[in-house]
Order: sequence, then C-alpha cells, then structure tokens
Amino acid sequence: MGYVSGLKCRECGREYPVDPIYVCEFCFGPLEVVYDYKRIKKVLTRKSIEKRPKSLWRYKELLPIDGEPRVGLKSGFTPLVKADNLAKELGVKELYVKDDTVAHPTLSFKDRVVAVALTKAKEFGFDTVACASTGNLAHSVSAHGAKAGFKRFVFIPATLEPSKIVASLVYEPNLVAVDGNYDEVNRLCSEIANKYKWAFVNINIRPFYAEGSKTHGFEIIEQLDWKAPDNVVVPCASGSLLTKVWKSFKEFKEIGILKELETKVFAAQATGCSPISTAIKQGVDVIRPVKPNTIAKSLAIGNPADGFYAAQVVKETGGYGEDVSDDEIIEGIKLLAKTEGIFAETAGGVTIATAKKLIEQGRIGRNETTVVCITGNGLKTQEALAGRTAEVHHIKPNMDAFEDVLKKIGR
Repeated sequence: MGYVSGLKCRECGREYPVDPIYVCEFCFGPLEVVYDYKRIKKVLTRKSIEKRPKSLWRYKELLPIDGEPRVGLKSGFTPLVKADNLAKELGVKELYVKDDTVAHPTLSFKDRVVAVALTKAKEFGFDTVACASTGNLAHSVSAHGAKAGFKRFVFIPATLEPSKIVASLVYEPNLVAVDGNYDEVNRLCSEIANKYKWAFVNINIRPFYAEGSKTHGFEIIEQLDWKAPDNVVVPCASGSLLTKVWKSFKEFKEIGILKELETKVFAAQATGCSPISTAIKQGVDVIRPVKPNTIAKSLAIGNPADGFYAAQVVKETGGYGEDVSDDEIIEGIKLLAKTEGIFAETAGGVTIATAKKLIEQGRIGRNETTVVCITGNGLKTQEALAGRTAEVHHIKPNMDAFEDVLKKIGR
C-alpha cells in the first residue's frame, strides 16, 4: 500500500477518499493529495534514496501511488548543471540550471507528471487517457500512453506550432485541434470529462498528476548535496510547477531529509501572458484572467488554475514575480545556449530572462545560490528563433571562399 492518507480541499479543508476527483463538491476548491508523513519518515531517508535507480521514482513514498510504478520507469533525474559561464555573464557567484530539456522520453518536465498520472490511471482501471495541452503535455501523454497501452485523446489549440503537432502525431494518438486558445480547449475538455469515463490527466486526475512536479524539486535538493538553494526561479503557466517545487522542499523538511529551508521562490512569466506576475507586482490576491499573446505558448494559460496558490508561495517565501517581453525571451534562449550549451524552448527563455531581470533589480543576491528551472527542449519551439540566430556562411567548395569568411569574421 502507498502512503496517501486521502484528498483534501485546499480551501475549506474537507477530506475525500482517493478517487479520480479534483474539485470540492461543497466549495468548489481544488483537491490536493495528503500523505502520512510519520510513516514516510521511517522508510524514506537520504541513504534509502541514494541506493535506488536514478529516476523520479526514487522518491515513490512521496508520490500518490499504491503499488509499484507502472509508467515512466526511466523518466526523471535530469542534470543539475553548475552554470559557471552563465553566472559570470549575469554577475552572480553560484548559479545552477535544472535541465529538463533532456527529460525522457519527450524532452520536457511533463514526463514527470504524466508518469505519475498514468500510473494512477492504471490503478484506477482506466483504459483511455486524455489531456488539454499547449504542446509538451500532448507529447508526453501520447508517448507514455502508447508505451503503457492506453487509448489516447489529445486536445490542443489549432494554432500550435507545426513542430509540436508532429511531435504528438508520431505516437498516433487521437489528436483534436480546437479553434481557440488553451483556456477554451480546457473548458471543452472539462465538459468531455464529465461525459466520458476517461482519465483526463489535468482534469479528473489532476490532484495526482500535479504531484509528479515535486520530483523536479526533490532532485534539486539531492543534487545540491541535500541542501536547499537560496533562490529558485520557476516558469509559470498554470502555476502548478511552482507550488509543487515548494511543496517538495517543505516535504523534505517535514521528514527530516532537509535540515534548513530559507529558499525564496520567484515566478517567471511572459509579459504577453502574465496574470500571476502581475498580481504579485500589484500586491493583490485576485488573479485576473488575460488573453494570451506571446511566443511562449507552453506558458500561455490566461486563467491559471493554480495562479492564486503560486502567488501565495511567492509571498510566503519572500520571492517576487516578473515577466519579460518576446524579445527578451529570445535573448534568454540565446544566452543560455551560448554560455552553457543548453538549447531551451521559449519557456526556458522566460526563466533565464526573468532571472537576469531579478538579479539586476537586486531581488536575487549576487553572492547567493540560485537555481533556474528549465522545463523543455528548444527543438520544440524552433519557429520562435526564425531570423533571430547567427547567420550561415554560405561558400563555394574552395579554400579562397573559406578564407574570405575568416576575413569577414576577423580571424
């Protein structure tokens, strides 16, 4: 048996059994998984974790499954890169990149949440999985679902980048492109979820699905030699990743793995879709929905389900929220690539550009340890860089032509 005590409403505290439900029937607040930390503390230690295979399942007692993992057995445990070149460029002493550009199998952090969601879907007895997605989740549900033998329905905005559409279709799911933005796609999926007995990973399975994001945070702590960073910068779409990274830090403190926790959590958004960072900067509790208009489409959720809770985490930890323009996003992608050799998607450009801005503002100390969360691979959003990269030197196949290039670049 697992270590889950049940589900609990974040708003009124009402308790529920472990079922595929996601909203409180009394106050309509979101449900969250609750664990028996006293039992977990007896079995999950630094030593027990270090002996396990290097995947997200090394922390399985703090994940909402009853038996053994059944999906995503090779997912997780991505590198934490000490980014000395980027640190020098930004003028800070110690900077790390949590690099989910190499997550298995679909090159984004969504492989973490889907591994957990589909394992839970197996336990609940579903034969069909589905999702509403801006791209990365569609890829992960398509891939993990294929491996696990599920029927799959994937719903996306019809305006999604062609490369992201192909990256789902290759796994042969039932891909449905909807004329509308993500929020409209998600509303349609909520209606479908009420009619069909499918496991919608980010609707009726959401409480379990979201827990997979904690492994991003667990790994940061372990890879920093069981210490928490001074600062962590997290990109926000729904806001769920930010809340779960913070939950993971608190859980490690709760069970005694982490001795001290004084981390400041920072929210990173694109200016063209920044309801969370706007609320933080204005000092208000209300997250006002917006109509997305940004190249960072994986973050383009105008009405973020966990926006309020993300803003509360930022406030609780003494962090801040910032947003950056599309031009700054492109420059962030290029800066990470040319300093650390890591090609991030547009969400990664948001994180890097936001971290740069926060450092310049003095909100992130230059002598502190900072982790920036990079959640997806740049091969997914190549269209955003069209006409914005270095030029190609096109030459005839002879030495004179090549030496003309050398003269041109001053070599």
